[in-house]
Amino acid sequence: MNPNLDLLHRYPFERLSDLKAGIAPPAHLAPIALSIGEPKHQSPAFVKQALIDNIDQIAVYPTTKGGLPLRQAIAQWCQTRFTLPTDSLSADTNVLPVTGTREALFAFSQAMIDSQRNALVVAPNPFYQIYEGAALLAGAELHFLDCTANNGFIPDLSTVPAEIWQRCQLLQICTPGNPSGAVMGIEQLQQAIALADQYDFIIASDECYSEIYLDEQTPPPGILQACAEMGRTDYSRCVAFHSLSKRSNLPGLRSGFVAGDANLLSQFLRYRTYHGCAMSSAVQAASTAAWSDESHVVDNRRQYREKFAAVTEILKQVMTFPEPQASFYLWPETPIADTEFAAGLFAQQNVTVLPGRYLSRETATGNPGKNRVRMALVAETEVCIEAALRIKEYVESLTR
Repeated sequence: MNPNLDLLHRYPFERLSDLKAGIAPPAHLAPIALSIGEPKHQSPAFVKQALIDNIDQIAVYPTTKGGLPLRQAIAQWCQTRFTLPTDSLSADTNVLPVTGTREALFAFSQAMIDSQRNALVVAPNPFYQIYEGAALLAGAELHFLDCTANNGFIPDLSTVPAEIWQRCQLLQICTPGNPSGAVMGIEQLQQAIALADQYDFIIASDECYSEIYLDEQTPPPGILQACAEMGRTDYSRCVAFHSLSKRSNLPGLRSGFVAGDANLLSQFLRYRTYHGCAMSSAVQAASTAAWSDESHVVDNRRQYREKFAAVTEILKQVMTFPEPQASFYLWPETPIADTEFAAGLFAQQNVTVLPGRYLSRETATGNPGKNRVRMALVAETEVCIEAALRIKEYVESLTR
């Protein structure tokens, strides 16, 4: 048995189930779950049709590298979306399809970390739990960077001691951030790149929320874009992770990609040929269709924009939260302990939210998730508005 399994923390949703156990919410109120970031908008009809049209391909073993049409569609999308120099991102060497970013983030750590060299991973706090689990199972320690209101919920790389960077093998970033939705600017991304050059580590940039942003004129930048603006078109030490789950409302398709440094991706491909994670050809065809169309993504953002406007107008009367820039989360402060708030809200209003402390770890300065909850505004607009009204009623009841 791998002894590192004993280092894993219980997953946040297991802890949430324990918190809710024994609580009987009011039967007359329909349950509303704002706890899980599973998009509920309609999946594009043309993607479903592409899946149907290619269903016979399930009789064929797919290649680990993925077909050229999909890799070309991904490379073209990256080039357009992040204004990369023409042909700087090769469909042959700079792109790998993956079966969702969760799988890829975990596998990338296993392939890249050398546990025999006192390995360390630097990651944001709060964080997507895969970062921690992947690091621990790869035999690395973690150094967490607290993301709080004081630093705009962006990891402050300037606070990291040199001795930490000297041990660092992998810097994990998430932009737009989960759970805050905060976006790292080009300068902050380039600061990370400069540190990677100085201390010789890899940057894994999780950008799966990059296509859900509230200002249509200001799309979040990405690590590849930051590289290109430095004239760094080999994307050395940098890889970006993207997904169709959030962008195209296709979480069950399990389709994304990794793009960037060709040397790193050649080794990652080598690992993946043994990992057994090739994307089926039918899914590849559907994914190619999705990456080749932007109109459904624009409409998806419109729906989130309208939803956020309605929900924040209600909740800002009783709660404080960072102004959303991107992603589909709200990260409000709670007037009582976050676990007590989540349990009470469920008991009184049959609305489920995720306590912030479940998404973060204790550091020298405390747990940055305490006294916050994550709300995923993924349901239909009317359902999210109903949830907001119930939350408002609950918060008001705490001061009566």
